[in-house]
This record gives sequence, C-alpha cells and structure tokens, in this order.
Amino acid sequence: MQYMLTLYSEEGGWNRLTEAQQQQAVASYMAYTEALKNAGAYVASNRLQLSSTATTVRITDGKSQVLDGPYSDSKEQIGGYFLIDVPDLDAALTWAARCPGAAHGIVEVRAIWSMGASSQASVNQSTKGQQLTTA
Repeated sequence: MQYMLTLYSEEGGWNRLTEAQQQQAVASYMAYTEALKNAGAYVASNRLQLSSTATTVRITDGKSQVLDGPYSDSKEQIGGYFLIDVPDLDAALTWAARCPGAAHGIVEVRAIWSMGASSQASVNQSTKGQQLTTA
C-alpha cells in the first residue's frame, strides 16, 4: 500500500544552519532515501521550493481566484515528501519515525487513495480496525 510522508518544517531553519550542519542534513536525507530504496519501499520524493513561490487557486461562485503564496500562513510549511510503498500503516509509521525531518519538524503519514478499480479495497485496508463516523 502506498503512503505519502509529507514533511513540515520551519522554512527559515535551513538558513540558520552552518554549512557543516547543512551538509550533515543532506547526507542524512540521502542515507534515508538509500535505505528506503534498499528496502524496496521507495517510490518517489522531492523537495519543494519555498512557500513564497506557491500559487493558490480556488473556485468561488464559479470564478477562478488565483492568489500568490501558500494556502495557509503558519510557521511550518510543507518542505517536501516521500511516496513509499509498504505493507501497512505500522510500516509507514516506522519509516516516518526514521525520516530526518521528524527530528526538526513534523512528518504526516497519509495513505494514498487509489482512484482505480481497487479504490474501495484501499479504503477498506486503510480504515481496517478504525471506527468511521459520519456527521
């Protein structure tokens, strides 16, 4: 099953690191990526540009609104992601805990909802053991 590990951190934090600390951080992420690949769990990953480069699109009353900047103003922004393929949520949580981003920010773990014929099976698998409530 595929999971998205979304990495949130304070954007200005990188610039406060020394060059040696930045090199160590890059090496940590490279080692993490290599471990994912060696385990056969790696699907994709990317680092995102700063949130100041974001553009937000929303449809209101049938009209498109385009705004500069991220969707929300917060201290922590999405800095990147890893898309992994692992057997279950427990395995995804284990990989999230190993991610270098968890040491200086937050790693959100979310199951991918496949839009194919097996989408209901994906929902059933990701909600197994959880009680669903509706409003």
